[in-house]
Amino acid sequence: MEEHLIEDGKYRYIEKGEGTPMIILHGLMGGLSNFQGVSEYFPPKGYKVLIPELPIYDLPLLKTTVKNFAMFLERFIEHKGLKDVILLGNSLGGHIGLLHTKMYPEMVKALVITGSSGLYESAMGDGYPRRGDYEFIKKKAEDVFYDPKVATKEIVDEVFATVNDRMKLVKTLAIAKSAIRHNMSKDLPHMNTPTCIIWGEDDTVTPPNVAKEFHELLPDSDLYWIEKCGHAPMMEHPDDFNHILEGWLQKRGF
Repeated sequence: MEEHLIEDGKYRYIEKGEGTPMIILHGLMGGLSNFQGVSEYFPPKGYKVLIPELPIYDLPLLKTTVKNFAMFLERFIEHKGLKDVILLGNSLGGHIGLLHTKMYPEMVKALVITGSSGLYESAMGDGYPRRGDYEFIKKKAEDVFYDPKVATKEIVDEVFATVNDRMKLVKTLAIAKSAIRHNMSKDLPHMNTPTCIIWGEDDTVTPPNVAKEFHELLPDSDLYWIEKCGHAPMMEHPDDFNHILEGWLQKRGF
């Protein structure tokens, strides 16, 4: 992503535009550039888009949990002096957004989740990643998308480097365990924040039945599907994703 990364105390983030704050939460293996389509589309339409770097690998091992990421997000919101935020999260980012909304409902005006963990245990990956096996990692990265070509060499190289860094691998597995512990099926029926669920029809990481369960459990949610699309709709079909999200925000008056 070409945008300037702001370094502000303990926070590193991208910020674009003025208006209603929309905070984007990346996934476990997802870079800030995964949301380039969103960060270019919404600022001209009256949104301040912020993409903070989450401290996925920066916290002590015992604090490497979904709850601590949600608390980090709240400190970032307070640091920026924001209120009535829209949270948009993919995969682990969706889970962080959900837990943050449960913990600090007064701060969140709306929630958008896509390919989110929080209900489905395999969402964080199945089993121990095979270190050193580039072709295996390449296949796993391609499986995230409906069109394997979306998994560029740059994306595969980044994932490969992560799983071959021992401490990052240990923390990745700690996050996976934390995500399983923080299953939100009992919390969701009590969360009344308006929620937009955008899901790929061909998501094999968090299959379509996961989206349906989120929709059934969240009292004020709308569910939208994108065809020929895997786990990261905002990357694979950015135009469709943006049009669905914009339509939902307009319908809800956000």
